[in-house]
Amino acid sequence: MSLPRIAVDAMGGDEGVRVMVEGAALARRRHDRFKFLLVGDEPAIKAALDNHPNLRASSEILHTEDVVRGDEKPTQALRRAKTTSMGLAINAVKTGEAGAAVSGGNTGALMAMAKVALRTMPGIDRPALAALLPTLGDNDLVMLDLGANTECDARNLVQFAIMGAAYSRIVTGLAEPRVRLLNIGSEEMKGTDALRDAANQLKAAEDELAMCFDGFIEADKISRGDVDVVVTDGFSGNIALKAVEGAARFVTDLLRRSFSSSIRSKFGFLISRPATELLKHHLDPNNHNGAVFLGLGGIVVKSHGSASAVGVANAVAVTARLLEENLTERIVADLARVGAHSLGKRAPKAVSVK
Repeated sequence: MSLPRIAVDAMGGDEGVRVMVEGAALARRRHDRFKFLLVGDEPAIKAALDNHPNLRASSEILHTEDVVRGDEKPTQALRRAKTTSMGLAINAVKTGEAGAAVSGGNTGALMAMAKVALRTMPGIDRPALAALLPTLGDNDLVMLDLGANTECDARNLVQFAIMGAAYSRIVTGLAEPRVRLLNIGSEEMKGTDALRDAANQLKAAEDELAMCFDGFIEADKISRGDVDVVVTDGFSGNIALKAVEGAARFVTDLLRRSFSSSIRSKFGFLISRPATELLKHHLDPNNHNGAVFLGLGGIVVKSHGSASAVGVANAVAVTARLLEENLTERIVADLARVGAHSLGKRAPKAVSVK
């Protein structure tokens, strides 16, 4: 049984057609049920498909030469939603020509186009950007929001928790993911009014939700393996994500410099190479590629702009799994079960840190 086809913005990403097509081909070799709508410059896509006959047999091409630039403002990109490869890929989801869309292009433009075209699902006020991060535990963790909403109230955070838990159940297989709110401390009195209000609402609704709410978590604990879903506003989440990515690059660069500093260090590298290769694999963002816009009326996945073909293939695999496991329907069911529309009132705009 084949899945609904996946629309791929073949022009998105730092290297465009070559890497996006190669990544789709790799995903197709791993899972022969995948079918694709490749959106972009037809001559360039056809040339890339010459090296991937298996993908060519399972794909259609939607031609456009127009592409969203990496530095383009979302408002500018929206005006060309009907002509760009990104906009046409999203529109294919809206019209039912595809079940989901994948793009490595401009994140702000992708969110703006997706929100306008697909709208938010019933019971969700704002979509959130969620991604998988490596941990010391047995599973990756889901973290959201990572930049779609810089300011959030308690209601938004509760909705993010429900969406994040549904996503986590799919990608980790856990029946009740452990959910925590990112805060400046783990004590109940710490943080803003919105955070404390969201924590109280999640505790009150925990019996109705397929999750285990564990209160607050500090940023230095998120990778320990003690949590499955970390919920925060997009401002704090984006900063935390970039800090984690920067720390990973710092560690790998420091190891590389240390192992090349002397003959003895080089010999030590040869001995420890299996361990360093494992570390490299664990920290490689390509192995965790595929951020998801949760809360929309359709599935849209953001690939790293700098992702390799392996990274693109992983983003496609995430997309297919969300289609197969009916992510949107799961979120709607969870919201209905707890009556998310009545989960508390919006917090006042003024917040304080204690």
